[in-house]
Amino acid sequence: MSRPIILGIVGDSAAGKTTLTRGIAQVLGPENVTLICTDDYHRYDRQQRAEIGITALHPDCNHLDIMQQHLSLLRTGQPILKPVYSHKTGSFEPPQYIKPNKFVIIEGLLGYSTRAARDCYDVKVYLAPPENLRAKWKVKRDTQKRGYTPEQVLAELEKREPDSEQFIRPQRQWSDIVVSFYPPHEDGDESNGHLNVRLVLRPTIPHPDFTPIINLTNGNSVSAIRLGLDRDMSKPVDVLEVDGHATLEQVNKLEHILCSDMPYLSSVCDRESNPELGKIAGTTGETLQSYPLALTQLIITYHMLKATQMYQ
Repeated sequence: MSRPIILGIVGDSAAGKTTLTRGIAQVLGPENVTLICTDDYHRYDRQQRAEIGITALHPDCNHLDIMQQHLSLLRTGQPILKPVYSHKTGSFEPPQYIKPNKFVIIEGLLGYSTRAARDCYDVKVYLAPPENLRAKWKVKRDTQKRGYTPEQVLAELEKREPDSEQFIRPQRQWSDIVVSFYPPHEDGDESNGHLNVRLVLRPTIPHPDFTPIINLTNGNSVSAIRLGLDRDMSKPVDVLEVDGHATLEQVNKLEHILCSDMPYLSSVCDRESNPELGKIAGTTGETLQSYPLALTQLIITYHMLKATQMYQ
């Protein structure tokens, strides 16, 4: 009997969850995807949090029991009456009746905070950009979209740091894939949006065989796509790195590995039919193409389709 396939995308505020989610939903087909943000399960509105002196990152500030119950219902294909929190106003709106589609993407801050919640996901992703880069993203987003000043955003980041360290970052250990976009240069310059990506691939789910890309390095030059072994949180992992300056030819070789293992993805790799794949906003609002982002979105999509084969 079929059931929805559930993807979790967890990370701190402004870690890039929505950007990653948007491309994956586009690949799978928006009509096939239900998107849910766990911010909707906040227990207190913005004013109440300020009065109490608690941040949205703290488990006590969220109805984790209701979130967990709703995840269980969605996994079995049942509808939920989901609360709605508005980041624009900082208050709650009327709840929404949500019936799960073929795929459900759950993004937010505390999605892996309880074992019962973790057991509901088929694929678990954690976003871990460098903290200085995340701070830049948060200042940009909250000043442009949420009406804050840069000083207010930086003060809020400092206030939230203890809760980030205690409650958000430890969830990394429960993920199947850790995604870290980072600048190619140590000075933190994003090089016109062309960030590199480092993907930690844990053996908790079966990943594609990427070993053929080891042979992509020519001579003594450093390949823009690299595969290696490492340890993450004391456990052995595979690490796939893709540089922002990777060429379309190099990217196509990696996509070929994915598509040959998952024929359905061959249509997904068609960039004309998936215009949102790998698209990001540049520093002046222009749209840029990021191959590291596109490959990350494809790899996560690959795992969701693999889960579909297993359970449907």
